[in-house]
Amino acid sequence: SGFITWMSYISISSLIMFILVEFFAENPIVNLRTFKNLSFSTGNIIMFFVFFNLFGSIVLLPIFLQTLMGYTSFLSGLALGPGGIATIIAMPIAGKLVTKINPKAILAFGIVVAGYSVHMMAQFNLQVDFNTIFWPRVVLGIGMGFLFIPLTTMTMSSIRKEEMGNATGIFNLLRNLGGSFGVAFITTMLARRAQFHQVHLVEHLSPFDRNFQIALPQISQMLQQKGFIPSLPDQGSLGLIYGEVIKQASVLSFNDAFYLLSTMMMLILPLVLLMKKGREGIPAPGVH
Repeated sequence: SGFITWMSYISISSLIMFILVEFFAENPIVNLRTFKNLSFSTGNIIMFFVFFNLFGSIVLLPIFLQTLMGYTSFLSGLALGPGGIATIIAMPIAGKLVTKINPKAILAFGIVVAGYSVHMMAQFNLQVDFNTIFWPRVVLGIGMGFLFIPLTTMTMSSIRKEEMGNATGIFNLLRNLGGSFGVAFITTMLARRAQFHQVHLVEHLSPFDRNFQIALPQISQMLQQKGFIPSLPDQGSLGLIYGEVIKQASVLSFNDAFYLLSTMMMLILPLVLLMKKGREGIPAPGVH
C-alpha cells in the first residue's frame, strides 16, 4: 500500500525530528538525556523486550487453542488465567527478596524462568493435553512476577528525584511500545511462517512421494466406508490431506514464533550485568 508506505516514512521522519529537537532543547518536554544513565537505558531495553515477549505469547496462546485445538473461549481462559494468578503471588515474594538478595540475581532468575516457559510452549502440537498447556503459562506468570520488581527497582534507583517523573514516563512508554511491537511483529511472523511451511509441506503431496502413495488409497477407502460416492473419494482424500497440511503448517509457525520469543529472552539475560544493584534502603516501587 502506497498510503501505508508514505505514512511509515512520515512517522520515521517525525520520530527522528522529535529526538533531535528534544535532545538539544534547553527545557525539553521529554528529557532524553536520561538515557545517558547506563542502568536506566539498560532497564528500558530489558523492559521493552520483556513486554514484547509477554504480549507476543499472550496473543499467540488463545489463537492456538481456539483455532487449532478447538477450545472454547471459556476453556481457553481456564487454561491461561492461572498464569496471571501466578504473577500476583510471585510479585510480593520478589518484593520481599529484593531487599535481602542481589536484585540482579532475582531479575536473572525471572528472565530465565520466563524464557524457559516460552520454550515449553514451542513444543506444542495438536496432541497436547490441558495440563501441557496449563503449566507453561503458570511458569511464565512466575517468571514475570519475579522480574518486574527488581527490574523497576534497579532501573529507577540511580535517577535523581527531580527527574523521576520524566524517567517513569519514558519507562512506561517503552513498556507499552514493547507490547505493541510484540503483537504486531509476532502476528505478522505467524502468517508469513505459516505460508512458508505450507509451501514446503505441499511439496510432499506428489504422486511420486511414497508416503502420499500409501496414504491416498487408505483415506479414499475410509471415505467410501463412510458413504462417499465411489467417484469422489480421491477428491475428498485430497481435501482432507490438504486440510491437515494447513493445520500442521500453522502448528509449525506457532513453534517458530515461540522459539523466537524464547531465544529473545535468553539474549537479553547478559544485559542484567550492566545494571547497577541500586542504593541500599530504597523500597521496591509499585508496578502496575
